[in-house]
Amino acid sequence: MVQKAKILLVDDRPENLLALEAILSALDQTLVRASSGEEALKALLTDDFAVILLDVQMPGMDGFETAAHIKRRERTRDIPIIFLTAINHGPHHTFRGYAAGAVDYISKPFDPWVLRAKVSVFVELYMKNCKLREQAALLRLQLEGDGQAGGRHEREPAGLLAELSARLAAVEEQAEALSKQLDDESADAAAVATAAHLERKLTGLRRALDALEPGTGGGAGVLPAPN
Repeated sequence: MVQKAKILLVDDRPENLLALEAILSALDQTLVRASSGEEALKALLTDDFAVILLDVQMPGMDGFETAAHIKRRERTRDIPIIFLTAINHGPHHTFRGYAAGAVDYISKPFDPWVLRAKVSVFVELYMKNCKLREQAALLRLQLEGDGQAGGRHEREPAGLLAELSARLAAVEEQAEALSKQLDDESADAAAVATAAHLERKLTGLRRALDALEPGTGGGAGVLPAPN
């Protein structure tokens, strides 16, 4: 079974968290609640999240301060943050949200369908990245095993490379379809940039895999992890 992505919902008001859960339940992912910035940072210590929905106005540590802590951490700095706010709709306030590292800034009340669509894009990108990392890890482990086994089975590396190349091709096809979908829907620049980053990583993995093919001079070395 495919593991579900986790979405972090941060709001100090229980009714707002309940509303977000109702809107996003159709995505069939794991929704994690946090009622404060401190609670959100604690959840981020142990779990990986596809996207964070972060309320701006909270007592104590507000959304801007929480986002600053998230972006300072190596583990969490690349997680997309969508700010939700019901205050100060002026351009200066919006700019402050983007400056804090948000990929989007949505004013309340918001269109549930639009919010769900935006979140689904980042969930899909997250799942593609997870699949890419799994394929790369599998390739490294199997190549290392072949290297330790020596030349006992000369035909195995070629068959392994063919299988992994086919798996990578499937991920490449899905990533290309996602990029076309984003272009067609005039999606947010942040989502398009994230998709482009995924495609660059796929291109790097493809080049490394091609270098291992017989006759290329690459040999059966260890594949570097994608950035």
